[in-house]
Amino acid sequence: VPAHVWRINLDPPEEAQHNLSFSATDRWWDQTDLTKLILASNKLQSLSEDVQLLPALTVLDVHDNQLTSLPSALGQLENLQKLDVSHNKLQSLPEELLQLPRLRSLLLQHNELSHLPEGLGQLLSLEELDVSNNHLTAIPASFALLINLVRLNLACNQLKDLPADLSAMKSLRQLDCTKNYLETVPSKLATMASLEQLYLRKNKLRSLPEFPSCKLLKELHAGENQIEILNAENLKHLNSLSVLELRDNKIKSVPEEITLLQKLERLDLANNDISRLPYTLGNLPHLKFLALEGNPLRTIRRDLLEKGTQELLKYLRSKIQDDGPGPNEEPPVTAMTLPSQARVNMHAITSLKLLEYSEKQAAEIPQEMFDAVGDNPVATVNFSKNQLREVPPRIVELKDSVCDVNLGFNKISSISLELCRLHKLTHLDLRNNILTSLPKEMEALTRLQIINLAFNRFKEFPSVLYHLPALETILLSSNQVGSIDPVQLKGMDRLGTLDLQNNDLLHVPPELGNCENLRALLLEGNPFRTPRAAVLAKGTAAVLEYLRSRIPS
Repeated sequence: VPAHVWRINLDPPEEAQHNLSFSATDRWWDQTDLTKLILASNKLQSLSEDVQLLPALTVLDVHDNQLTSLPSALGQLENLQKLDVSHNKLQSLPEELLQLPRLRSLLLQHNELSHLPEGLGQLLSLEELDVSNNHLTAIPASFALLINLVRLNLACNQLKDLPADLSAMKSLRQLDCTKNYLETVPSKLATMASLEQLYLRKNKLRSLPEFPSCKLLKELHAGENQIEILNAENLKHLNSLSVLELRDNKIKSVPEEITLLQKLERLDLANNDISRLPYTLGNLPHLKFLALEGNPLRTIRRDLLEKGTQELLKYLRSKIQDDGPGPNEEPPVTAMTLPSQARVNMHAITSLKLLEYSEKQAAEIPQEMFDAVGDNPVATVNFSKNQLREVPPRIVELKDSVCDVNLGFNKISSISLELCRLHKLTHLDLRNNILTSLPKEMEALTRLQIINLAFNRFKEFPSVLYHLPALETILLSSNQVGSIDPVQLKGMDRLGTLDLQNNDLLHVPPELGNCENLRALLLEGNPFRTPRAAVLAKGTAAVLEYLRSRIPS
């Protein structure tokens, strides 16, 4: 920054020196001090401590530069109301920043901050705070003191939980926590009476909080989580809600109480596990947009979905009048289901070599299913979308023929030895369970080519996978894997696809670049700093080349 900028309040301008006939009313530099300084989108690497020579500043905007630190003299700008230091390379903030009594807007997004000053709550006048797209793992408890804050953006960080004290922010209207690692939301947060917009997308939530006091909440965005159940309690207090976005979750049913949301205008339930809807949904008076694609709906034809919201609502209203069992009154399928109800599909077994018992919410697979197989060779097993807590033991009876097993969307916490005996297995789908490890005995699956372990609870890369020579595809996204062994991966000659998106990788080992057989390496959504997003966006070949260039010579 040129030195005369800092001294603009002190030194007469050049024009005054050339023309001495200025009258008192023309001498503008004597009449006012500089109040706004905008230095955005330059290549500044530092700011001078001389910024203190501009005590009347109300706005300082230095966004989109290359600043790695801020001068402590900022603390002397006691009239400053807006400070924008976003899109820089800041790794920390000076404590003096906390001395700005009139600061109303503090924009820190897109920096490299791993922590915030503990005393940030001293900025009592703050109305807007944006710390999105940093590397934050925690929020200072003093945030609770920011009682005038209206907008808080915490998106795209590495937060695993939120302090319950945030509920003290009585003025907060907009809270954005998109793309973090939140598994729960503190129940006290639901007492924030002023909250109007809440963004919880792309986290690891398994359920929605209840909102007893959020009477003004207008928008709730919670898509791309792992929410399985939508309870009446989650909904019944949200009288003002106009937007409810829950796409890309695992929701299985929609409660009748959704019709209490009389102001609802947009409802997005796409890509869930919903098999039936309450027909009374058609009675919501203001609903303009209803997204249901990507659900296994039994009662609504696909062509009807494609006709748009109004036709769909008209259809739902027409069904309210129909007699017969309501949408939620079909008898549940359980382990006690009688053979006649289990509906064994002999045609599928004999002609398609398929044994299917999926989307039944069953805790066990009826024995009649296995009895029906007899001597028929079964190649494919689909037991997905149930409530299984273990691999059905009788699956071992199919070991001489089965090559494709789907146990996705269950509640399986460990893999049984019976599964490890299916020596002809080539495809194994275990996504959306609660697995934390795989047994060493899986080494026996020497023909396994594709394994899907997405949306489980792995904290470590399952080491047995390194010893499966035929593996071509490993899908391990949306777990909590913290590291990988590039040397062992290089030994997997056939591995072409490795999906590690949305895990906890803090470091990508450069040696991974030696795995030249990889055609698809997916790493987005991890907390590592390098390779940067711009490199990832160029594709696998560019990422591998970048990693190789980082290997110490």
